[in-house]
This record gives sequence, C-alpha cells and structure tokens, in this order.
Amino acid sequence: MSFAQAASAAEVLIGDGKSQPESLTVASGGVLIVGSASTPFVYKVSPGSSTAEKFIDASAEGPGTFFFGMLADASSNTLWTCQLTPVPDSTPVRRHTSLRGFDLSTGAPKIRWNLPGDNNTCNDFAIGPDKALYITDTANGRIYRLPAGASTAELYLEHRTLMGVDGITFLDGTLYVNNVFFNKLYRIPVDATGKPQQPNDIWMDQLVKGPDGMRAANGKLIVAENASGKISVITVNGDKASVTVIKEGLKTPTGVQPAGDTIWITERGTGKVMSIPMPK
Repeated sequence: MSFAQAASAAEVLIGDGKSQPESLTVASGGVLIVGSASTPFVYKVSPGSSTAEKFIDASAEGPGTFFFGMLADASSNTLWTCQLTPVPDSTPVRRHTSLRGFDLSTGAPKIRWNLPGDNNTCNDFAIGPDKALYITDTANGRIYRLPAGASTAELYLEHRTLMGVDGITFLDGTLYVNNVFFNKLYRIPVDATGKPQQPNDIWMDQLVKGPDGMRAANGKLIVAENASGKISVITVNGDKASVTVIKEGLKTPTGVQPAGDTIWITERGTGKVMSIPMPK
C-alpha cells in the first residue's frame, strides 16, 4: 500500500494549535514539508508519522519572521520557501520578504533573493514548463521569474489586476493565478515571443471566497478558499470555469498539495495538516 493511500485520512498537528501552517509541499518518498505563519520554523513530517519535526530554523532572521509558500523541486533538490520578516516599528506594518532555497535533504541554505521594494509579500510559486520558478508578490501585484540555475529573479509581469495575487500554478503549460483580495481567477496568456500579456479574467460559476494556495492535478485546478473554509476543484473551459466543492467546514484552509490519489491541506486555523482523497 502506498503512503498516499495509507494517509488518505491522515491528520497531523504541526507543533501546536497556534502554529498556523500556511503552505505545504510533498517531497519524494511522501515527506511533508510545512511552513508556519506564526513561527520562524519549517516543519517536516515523515511518512506514516503523526508528529512534525523542525526542519528549518529562521529565528535569527529577526522578530516575527514566518513562512508562506513551500515547494519541493526534486530536480534541483531544492525546497523553495517564502520568508517574511516584519519591519520593526512600521505603521501600517511593512514586511521585507525573501525567496529562500534550501537543500531538500538537509535544510542547508542555498539561495536567497530579496524581493524589491520597501514592502513586499512573497507568497507562493510554481515551476513552469521552462523549469523557471514563478513567484507571486501579493502586496505589489507582481509575478517574478527565476530562471533555472539562476540566483536572481526578474520581473515577469506587473498589472493592476494582480494586486492581491496569491496562488499560482501551471495547467497544461498555461499559467494561472488567483487573487485573494478580489476572489478572482486569471489566465496569463503569452505572445509568440513568450512575453506575458494582460491577465484574462476567468468567469467562475460560483463565488470562490479568499482563493489562496492553488495547484493543478488531473487537468483541473485545486484551490483552498481561506474565507469560506472550503477546498474546491475548478474545471476551466475557455474563459469560463465550473467550481465543485470537495471539502467544507475547515478553519482557514490556505494550502493544497496533490500527491497521487491524495490532496494534502493546511488548516491554518487549527494548526493541522490533513488529507482527503483525490476526487475521481
């Protein structure tokens, strides 16, 4: 029996109920790697285990440091993370955030790229067909692109409709992002030279409230709705999409990660990571 099947109804407390697991990823062998939005730690849960171990400790980075996006890239043995540190005594609160790359096996630091500007929010990322890493900056309505093997990202797209951009993923080679502020889903078309164009608004047949973490599986988008406590599957058909709720009643779900016949979910409001079966 595979780990994914064995864990199809698993539930793991990450540290404690206040750990606020925000994003998660699954590394090879079924290892869960989970970030915390209330502590400077990244946690690891071994297959079959019900306890989380500290994997990365960023407590030396400054008070209030925490983590958003998590993505395991097996091809480069890298764990990509978004690290956020509040600027002391700033009102309203400002944050300096960094894309961090750690060794997927040991947790040793590899790459650090600080997002431009006085206030930014590195939130999530996806690896494209070109093997580059695409990164969302929620506060500034930007998407950055880090080419494979590079240590510095470049601005890929900045657009007013992206203010609030959060989840990001590729579906059938095409880039999709959501907007956590305005409950929107966008496709990012590219021209013949590969240059991104104005985002296309995808009309969804029901309200998706607070779309957050988003991943693709089986030709569909899977999204965590942090404001409605739901996990939904979105089937895109041209510029329209149908939404099917597959789990509800959650307390602030923020991250999703498909793994075989399982979908892993971070439930930020309870400090837990759980799994549900992948819909047929």
